[in-house]
Amino acid sequence: MKSGQADIVETSKGIQKSGLMSRRIAILEFILRIVACFNTMGSAILMGTTHETLPFFTQFIRFQAEYSDLPALTFFVVANAVVSGYLILSLTLAFVHIVKSKTQNSRILLIVLDVVMLGLLAAGASSAAAIVYLAHNGNNKTNWFAICQQFNSFCERISGSLIGSFIAVFILILLILLSAIALSRRN
Repeated sequence: MKSGQADIVETSKGIQKSGLMSRRIAILEFILRIVACFNTMGSAILMGTTHETLPFFTQFIRFQAEYSDLPALTFFVVANAVVSGYLILSLTLAFVHIVKSKTQNSRILLIVLDVVMLGLLAAGASSAAAIVYLAHNGNNKTNWFAICQQFNSFCERISGSLIGSFIAVFILILLILLSAIALSRRN
């Protein structure tokens, strides 16, 4: 009888330790979702408010640079806004994972939706990165000149918004891995 009781005690301690680890993972996921949400929201706002005007010869002729002039940058803003909205909505499920330990179906749902949002965000950030590269370096073969010497503030802002978006891509990858680890610990 004594050895049977010892096995039960050890098993319950293992369950408690596993539950504590799952709760820690859920808290880390919640915090990472908040950080990713601020990164995507900040990137969308920074890119969406980017505008610079330069005078040319006279006061009446001016050159403008706006994010909406390029469809890739518009897609970047929309992708970041959609992912930011998703991350805000997913905070409720992430909070449920902190409170309840047996939430296997919602974890699977979050993994699938996180992968979809990762694809959307990576596509938006990559398309904008191509445009930012052209803005900084130009392309001599197609006669695209680098505009960052003239539109310095514009280029700084769009480059900064790209950094925030790629940080959010990395955080989404971490969230997918953490959710997979939490699922594997339960089985």
